[in-house]
This record gives sequence, C-alpha cells and structure tokens, in this order.
Amino acid sequence: MHGIAVALLTEDREHLSALQTRLEATRLGRPVFSQFGYPTTATDVILRQLQESRAEVVIVDVPAHDPQRAIRAIELIRATTLQITIFANGEMTQPANIVASMRAGAGEYVDHAAGSDALLEALTRYASMRTRAPGMAGKARVLTFLSAKGGAGCTTAAVNTALALQESHGDVVLVDFAPIGHSALHLNLRPQFGVLDALQNLHRMDVSLLDGLMTPTKEGLHLLAGPQQPYPTEPTPGELARLFDLLVNHYRFVVVDASSRLDPTTRLLCDLSNAVLVVTQTDVVSLWSVGRIHAFLEEGNERDRLRVILNRYKKIPGFTDEDVEQATSCKVFWKVPNAFHSVSPAIDHGTPVVLQEGLEISRSFRALAAALAEASSISDGGPDLVFGEEKAKKAAAGRLNFSPARAGH
Repeated sequence: MHGIAVALLTEDREHLSALQTRLEATRLGRPVFSQFGYPTTATDVILRQLQESRAEVVIVDVPAHDPQRAIRAIELIRATTLQITIFANGEMTQPANIVASMRAGAGEYVDHAAGSDALLEALTRYASMRTRAPGMAGKARVLTFLSAKGGAGCTTAAVNTALALQESHGDVVLVDFAPIGHSALHLNLRPQFGVLDALQNLHRMDVSLLDGLMTPTKEGLHLLAGPQQPYPTEPTPGELARLFDLLVNHYRFVVVDASSRLDPTTRLLCDLSNAVLVVTQTDVVSLWSVGRIHAFLEEGNERDRLRVILNRYKKIPGFTDEDVEQATSCKVFWKVPNAFHSVSPAIDHGTPVVLQEGLEISRSFRALAAALAEASSISDGGPDLVFGEEKAKKAAAGRLNFSPARAGH
C-alpha cells in the first residue's frame, strides 16, 4: 500500500479523531500508528513503536495551554529517530508554541482549525522533498524536460533520453504531461490509458493498477501517455504528489515530458523534480523565453534546478556558453548536434534516433543519459541531481568513448 505513512500522537481523544479524519481526507497520507500520550525518555516504548510502524511522518498534537510535554516529545523524536519527519499540530493563535515547536525539531506547524487542506499542503511539501532527497534507496530520480518554445525539440529529447536510460539502467518510465501528448507518436505506440486515468483512479491505485495503465515499448520503457486532447482541469498538488509517490517507489528514473506547458502544474512538476532540463535553440526568441521560464519557476525559491539543453546546436563564432548563461540565467548542461534530416523521418516513422546505430545524435543522447545518471550518483552528497555535471560529462564520455567536442561541447 502506497502513500505517506503517518503516526499520530496526542493527549486529546477528540483531536485524535479529527486528525484521523483530516489525514484520510488528504488521500496522500495513511495512518500507521496512533497513541494517547507522548514519549518521555529516550527509551520510551512509544519511540520503539514509532520505528516499528515505519512511519515517515509523525504528527504531534501541541495543546494550546500546556504544550511542554508535546515540545519535549518533539525533541525526543528528533534526537532518536532522525528518519522521521515531525509535524506539529496546534493553534495558529499561539506564536510561542509555534516557535517552540519549530526549535524543538518540527518541520511543519499545521493549523488544527484549517481542515484537511493545511495538512495536505504540508504532506505535499514533504512528498516533494522526498522525491528529491539524495541517497534514498529505491527512490527514482525525476527529470523534467521543458520546451523554451514550440518546436524546440523537447519531446524528442525526453523520449530519446528515456530510451537511453532504459537501455543502460532499466526501470524507466516516461510520463507525458504535455497539453496534448506526442510521446506515443514518437514511440509508435497506441496507448489505451494514460496520465488522466492515473489521476482519476488515485483513490484505488496500487502497483498492479499502475502497471496496467502503462504502455511498454519493446525495449522495456514504460510510457504513461499524455491526453489526446486538452483537458479542462488541473491536478491538485495532493494528486500530483500521490502519483509521483507511486512512481518514484516503482521505477529507477522518472522522465517527464512537460513540453511547452507553463502553468501551476508545471511549477508543481518542477518542485517534484531533481532536475529541470529546458530544451532550447540558440535564437534570440528561444533564449529570451528560457530567461522568462527561469523567472517563473524559480520565483521565491532558493533552489537552482534549471539547466539548459541546446538542441540542433551549431558552433557560432564568438557566441559562447557564457553568453547563453548570461541571457537565460541558467547553466548549459548539454548540446545536442543538429541532425534534422535524421530526426524528422525518425519521428514520422516512430523509430527514435537513439535506437539507430552510427548516428552522431544517437551517441549524443546516450552520452546525455549517462551524464544524467552519473550526476544522479554524484548528487548523493548534495541536494540536486544537476550538481557535478562537468564531472558527469567527462565520466560519461570516457565510458562511451564519445567525444563531447563532436557534439559541440
């Protein structure tokens, strides 16, 4: 059973009932342990029971007028069970309690009077951080591809990178979140189900149903197909977090094709991603657009997730990577050589270029996938997959006997 495993600690029976109801209403968290009372010592049986329940989040109810036992419990849980994230639940009219809870080790302070929405937001933030967390066994890396503008080649890059990762690592899913999904056409597939079916059936989703919604390629890549026509509603943060919670526990890499989509869903997808790769060309309009996308996605966020992939790249005398980075506020991660005469018929026939031997662009996409996988392992010591990309490129080039200079690097 998937979902975030949540434990509940309180000294108030009415609050326990309310917390359980709010938790169930989120459809993102599931209760695995509840207790009247708080741990009082480092050897308290409640701490052992918390660990045995394999709770990922514990919600500690903080009474408004007598918070000390709850605060002490937060300190104990923080000191003895570092793998569990702590939420404090209390009244927003008690600033001293909020400050004390956060100082004791609570990562979130949830308003007890706010209903399920406040708890859902907190769990969504936790799920977002968990998909990005380094060094977590069994957790997929999430790579989101965005297009600077229509026709930049985002879907081509996402499809070929996903196939290359599948070929070299296995257990890869390509999720098509484009406004109208084209990934199936690139792969010559005719999916019966897709993203919309997954979002509409989250309430009963398990591994078996998730597998049934996938369309596999003969190489083993799984496609969660995009819609065949624009859909009127956007998924909620909780729905996206729930879907990605399932995906990152079931695959090694999750490749998202968001194409030219730019809306709140795109921002949520990027928040759930280890890296966001903006596919662009080197014309003025495309680079201008990348800068605006960077401003939209990184507004109010200290993380620096965006990297640029220069598609259909040709060396321009006097135009350097530094010029691109200055124009876009994003670092250049990769350059895919111009191979329009190979790519265009490959799309028309549903035979991605990465599967065709002997092409320079095929070697480039394989090396890109290797660099991303290498950056993934390097980033176990840091917050984002995109750290260490220069080392990743060199390692990938060495393994594949591929010269980055031939692709314009």
